[in-house]
Amino acid sequence: MAKNQSASLDRKKFFADPIMVTTIVVLIAFLTLFILYPLAILLVDSFVTDQGIGFSVFRRIMKMSNFRRAITNTLKVGFLVGIASALIGLLFAYVEVYVKLKTRFMEGLFKVVSMLPVVSPPFVLSLSMIMLFGKAGIITRFLLHIYDNNVYGFWGIAIVQTLTFFPVCYMMMRGLLKNIDPSLEEAARDMGATRWKVFMTVTLPLILPGLGNAFLVTFIESIADFANPMIIGGSYDTLATTIYLQITGAYDKEGASAMAVVLLGITLLMFIVQKYYLEAKSTATLSGKASRQRMLIEDRSVTIPLTILCSLLAIFVVMMYICVPFGAMFKTWGYDFHLTTKWFKQVFTKYKGLKAFKDSFVLSLVASPITALLSMIISYLVVKRKFKAKGFIEAVSMLAMAVPGTVLGIGYIRGFSAGVFRTGFLQGLYGTGAILVIVFIVRSLPTGTRSGISALRQIDKSIEESAYDMGADSLTVFMTVTLPLIKDSFLSGLVTAFVRSITAISAIILLVTPQYLLITVQINEFAEKGAYGIACAFASILIIITYSAVLLMNLVIKYFGTSRNYREE
Repeated sequence: MAKNQSASLDRKKFFADPIMVTTIVVLIAFLTLFILYPLAILLVDSFVTDQGIGFSVFRRIMKMSNFRRAITNTLKVGFLVGIASALIGLLFAYVEVYVKLKTRFMEGLFKVVSMLPVVSPPFVLSLSMIMLFGKAGIITRFLLHIYDNNVYGFWGIAIVQTLTFFPVCYMMMRGLLKNIDPSLEEAARDMGATRWKVFMTVTLPLILPGLGNAFLVTFIESIADFANPMIIGGSYDTLATTIYLQITGAYDKEGASAMAVVLLGITLLMFIVQKYYLEAKSTATLSGKASRQRMLIEDRSVTIPLTILCSLLAIFVVMMYICVPFGAMFKTWGYDFHLTTKWFKQVFTKYKGLKAFKDSFVLSLVASPITALLSMIISYLVVKRKFKAKGFIEAVSMLAMAVPGTVLGIGYIRGFSAGVFRTGFLQGLYGTGAILVIVFIVRSLPTGTRSGISALRQIDKSIEESAYDMGADSLTVFMTVTLPLIKDSFLSGLVTAFVRSITAISAIILLVTPQYLLITVQINEFAEKGAYGIACAFASILIIITYSAVLLMNLVIKYFGTSRNYREE
């Protein structure tokens, strides 16, 4: 009886706050309209034809040899990249957490390697791979005198994706290894076990769910990747590129929708396993922090080989990124290595670079604060409030993480140019800058939401409850109490959304119209044509913009962040 009265009181209190109710309704409408609706339209397109409801479209695409080949290719690349990225990430994390590094240079190198993929466009390493190991590559042609090296295809995609995604695994594994209690491993050492035996029997079983989690995250990223296979894949088709070519080359919207549903099905299945099984299992296995500081390995027979291996890999990755600005400064890559500024000049004179940077910058700048604020609002509702639609809001906002960009792009084309909204209040949305901003928001929402949820779970309920007791409404409490306490997460989400938006390619390449020029689309176009000088010039300026945004965020957090305020108090 008391429980029912308490629930009834909570409901009355909840509905007595119109701002809260309005916010929830608007959020549900936004998530339904711009995440669920485009995916639902894809399902309708795939199953409903002129002949009625059925599997005829799926049967048709399954007869296509290029589609069957694309599925096989995608899964092969995904598994190899997932395994390689997880193992390399584990190696880097183990060296950082367990091995005593002799110099600060190594620590700095690890930080650079972990940050570079975040701030660079997704296809930079594909450009570098072609310029270093292609037929006119510096290493293959000029150092090794190999004139017919083919860098395109399976191995090209696999290497580039592994180098792009392993830092994500490294960051995940580093957190897991830091949380292992050293006393567990030291007890095994005291009983005479070798370091290898300790690693295999104690450390590995503890981090195995986390390692599986890292594998699945990378697998999802790999099979959803569009940019790298498009540039370095050559004739090696993957599902993402096949879907793109099916709608842009064959003009087969129904077939493309069915292919998109197949790709979505694979990523969703992996996402559910990763999110609701492995992630939970990993958290349960490693709960809390290490009870005391770990004694770092100083044995030279261990430290020297591991440090050399990680250093070589890290230096190779950095070299790949450095290759891009040099590609923009050489007259003709592979033939004439005299320095020039002509490519940078042509970016702004011949190829409308100023418009491309302006359009990309403005659209990303509009999307990033909206994304950051929405992420914090969703995080606040999920962690701090109780209402029936809470599970729906959390699940749908996270769903975008599992939806490949190409799939989302096709969903928006079908949903807003030929779906329910061919006429009506959203008829003017397709082909505008607004739809690009919405895509940016949807793609970055899960990252900001996860960060916000982690930050909010560390805030004591009593801080906000005291504000409510003094008569403040939800908006006042959120703006004056909650948001200032999580402003580090808000600022981080703001910059992450900006960087992800300005470097996005897979979803927007299908939605961008001649009215808008976007940097990533330009880079992709010139890279496909083999105009590497122009592509590298665009990419170099883009890296400078994104890196500057991250440095600015770090400065703002350092001088105005929550941690500084606490120190001053």
